[in-house]
Amino acid sequence: MTVAEEMRRRLAALAPTRLDLVDESAKHAGHAGAAPGGNTHWKLTIVSAAFAGTSTVARHRMIYQALGELMQNPIHALSIHARTPAEIDG
Repeated sequence: MTVAEEMRRRLAALAPTRLDLVDESAKHAGHAGAAPGGNTHWKLTIVSAAFAGTSTVARHRMIYQALGELMQNPIHALSIHARTPAEIDG
């Protein structure tokens, strides 16, 4: 299973209605935490009703908890855009 597949599997616990995951590691080649082959720097856009009534910090904590030890290795950096369906639909 790839890192992206494992991330998606774990984030499924948040019952997302949208989950976009992009490996941006190539943009960070030569920077701290970058590794050959990628899988270290990610951009995540996730929409879930589980975020309703929570702060940005709480949403990030929920995501970190779902990802578990992947946040230590191999993930070095994770850009997060976490919204509720109501925030998307306006």
